[in-house]
Amino acid sequence: MIKVEKFEVNPLRENSFVLSDESGECVFVDPGFFYREERREIKEYIADNKLKPIKIINTHCHFDHIMGVEFIRNEYKIPLCAHADDAFWINKASEQGQMFGFDMKPVAPIDYFLNEKETLTFGDSLLEIIHIPGHSPGHIVFYNNENNFLIAGDVLFYGSIGRSDLPGGDHETLISNIKNKLFQLPGNTKVFCGHGPETTLGFEKSTNPFLT
Repeated sequence: MIKVEKFEVNPLRENSFVLSDESGECVFVDPGFFYREERREIKEYIADNKLKPIKIINTHCHFDHIMGVEFIRNEYKIPLCAHADDAFWINKASEQGQMFGFDMKPVAPIDYFLNEKETLTFGDSLLEIIHIPGHSPGHIVFYNNENNFLIAGDVLFYGSIGRSDLPGGDHETLISNIKNKLFQLPGNTKVFCGHGPETTLGFEKSTNPFLT
């Protein structure tokens, strides 16, 4: 059984996650921990639950989703894994932050690239990788069939979808990928979004104004 713990962090209220199972191993998803108290909270959570972090996995590499990458990397000596098509965002981390008025330090390159149709494991658990470009060219999502959930990053929100006006974004590509890939999964799949509350694929398929 995978436990999904959500942390709403940084000035953009980004959702960072820790996924863990009975083995005690865990992964960080989109660590955006920015403020000192956020970083203290996540360290306490890991220690209190006696978890063993093994990797950072990012849905994409926009600045609000990587604000805590170097902190987590250095604290736990674990690698960053993401799609190769978003490597340019990592290289522009400081520039990204400046565009939105934030002082961001450089982020070291991605350690391991994640590709569609591959699986990612931690402990006794498995995540399927699905490539959903449109919000960013290397955006991927993480799906677990056994526990019936999807970590969707910024492609799909409760009643909305991700923006597509940043470099590498494309509105039609995003819509097509959501409909042709995500909506092929079971409708009762719980969706953990990169911002805002959770939803389900079935609810968004029937009510989302961008997708109906």
